[in-house]
Amino acid sequence: MQRLPVITAFGGFNPAGRSSFHRGYARMVLDKLGQRERTDTLSDLAALMGLRTGVEAKGPLESALEEKVLKGTLVRELEARIYDYHRCHFHQAANLSNPAGISFEISTRQLPHPLPEGWQVETIGSGRVRVATSSLSVMLDSFREIPVGAAGQLPTGFEPGELYNSRFHPRGLQLAVLGASDAVLSMGVDWQDVVAAAGPGNISVYASSAMSQLDPYGNGGLMQSRLRGSRVSSKQLALGLNSMPADFVNAYVLGNVGSTGAVTGACASYLYNLRAGVEDIRSGRARVAVVGATEAPLVPEIVDGYSTMGALATTENLRKISSGEVDFRRTSRPFGENCGFTLGEGTQWAILMDDALAVELGASVHGAVTGVYINADGFKKSISAPGPGNYLTMARAMAESKAIVGDKSLKKRSFVQAHGSSTPQNRVTESAILDRLASVFGVQEWPVCAVKAYLGHTIAVASGDQLISTLGVFDRGILPGIVTIDRVADDVHQNNLQISCEHVERDPASLDLAFLNSKGFGGNNATAAVLSPHLTRSMLEKRYGSKKMLAHHRKNESVVELAVAYDEKASRGDLQTIYRFGEGLVDDAQIGLSVDKVSFPGFPPVELDVDNPFTDMV
Repeated sequence: MQRLPVITAFGGFNPAGRSSFHRGYARMVLDKLGQRERTDTLSDLAALMGLRTGVEAKGPLESALEEKVLKGTLVRELEARIYDYHRCHFHQAANLSNPAGISFEISTRQLPHPLPEGWQVETIGSGRVRVATSSLSVMLDSFREIPVGAAGQLPTGFEPGELYNSRFHPRGLQLAVLGASDAVLSMGVDWQDVVAAAGPGNISVYASSAMSQLDPYGNGGLMQSRLRGSRVSSKQLALGLNSMPADFVNAYVLGNVGSTGAVTGACASYLYNLRAGVEDIRSGRARVAVVGATEAPLVPEIVDGYSTMGALATTENLRKISSGEVDFRRTSRPFGENCGFTLGEGTQWAILMDDALAVELGASVHGAVTGVYINADGFKKSISAPGPGNYLTMARAMAESKAIVGDKSLKKRSFVQAHGSSTPQNRVTESAILDRLASVFGVQEWPVCAVKAYLGHTIAVASGDQLISTLGVFDRGILPGIVTIDRVADDVHQNNLQISCEHVERDPASLDLAFLNSKGFGGNNATAAVLSPHLTRSMLEKRYGSKKMLAHHRKNESVVELAVAYDEKASRGDLQTIYRFGEGLVDDAQIGLSVDKVSFPGFPPVELDVDNPFTDMV
């Protein structure tokens, strides 16, 4: 009997807003919400964006303010606060020469070492010299337009670094702190109670950034410093590591001393980390797994890199497929006529517990992850091209899910969150995989969603966006349509698929199962199987009986009350970000040691493995 990894909390931030309590999901399906839910969603976003604060943050928005909120969320034209893509700074190399010679003055401190050949230097006093030479190589400040003009940006006015003491933190790590805090506070169970019940050695944290931290406070500044004539800081190298999202959350949000790791698999990185957490719980290595990813790739160099590969939707190519008109809201077009993906930024986190601990603590049940399946592509010609590994991940996920929940749940009560990157190649290859496997397993009119249409491609976070959207679908029953396309492209395989350009409403009770599919450069394929809350509760009742589940329900009432109290404050702009810099440090002298356990002050002891697991071999 294996433990079931139950989703007890989730949180984060992306272009749709805050993830906890299905806030970001609600923004995506806004036009299908009733007036009360719509008002609540827009009000929450207005507070997050700093447009309304305090007591006045709740309630209907006047039309002008509502328009600001709508225009300042989801995929849209790149805002100057990120960088001015019309006038992006770069250095133009040039060689200056003059037969009569070139002469200029310069500070002595600015002289290069060693002096270039042919330079004649004359001291003129006051710490300055005059240089004479016949030619000179220089880098001239220049500006040019970057061909990509849209991105999935955080809501306008929402700056994560302003919500805690984030001095010198790269943007991705700022997001990690806020996203993990959102998940922890939305749980409704005090984190110290979780640690006390699970044991400090039974908690895992897995999170990463696929691209590392590439802004000036991380690896971006580190790599540019010499060429810019500046000095490397003491923080850039350390904070640039792609393991830092997990490290920051361990050190400043959770105070975790349990297992930790940062798994990367390009665009499938979130699912790679999710698998590590799920396997820890299923095997009994951990009772709690905090899983996340964060990415802040909206810097000119990254856009240059992807656009040079031909991977991004450029303004010029958008004009070609849009009769000359460019709508930056519709640059990301999964399974439609498209020309490349659109970058996005964000962070997503989920807190999983084993079923016994979730029942014991009265934790909320938002669903369960039965498994995450990963396969490579084998031999490849192009490292960025798709391959056969995704057939394996989807097939394995579908087969095990069928064994767990039955044929009917798979055929009639499931849906897919597609990778849906919005490239011409992906729309053909991924739809072929889904369509063929649907045929093999007898699934007809299989609903397919693609949230990158709203959020862009957040790289490591992308499958986290899929998970958060899936939990929203389970709660509300609205399958987000691919509203950025007018029709499905002719080369998309869809004999057994239902790819809708509009939202599709279903009874939440009719949805049991979702598959999250992700494909990453290098042959990093991953598929996760996620069970609905009602099906998860049904499985828990079968394992624990109605009496224990009734007790769980009663405990959960106070849990929900605390969680809702956080949501109320967050919806007024008070996110209560957890950032414990230098707090709760453990004095090494107070650590208790024995041959069978290690004790930290204030927590249950960590039991050491003293039994031989290889008794049949020694």
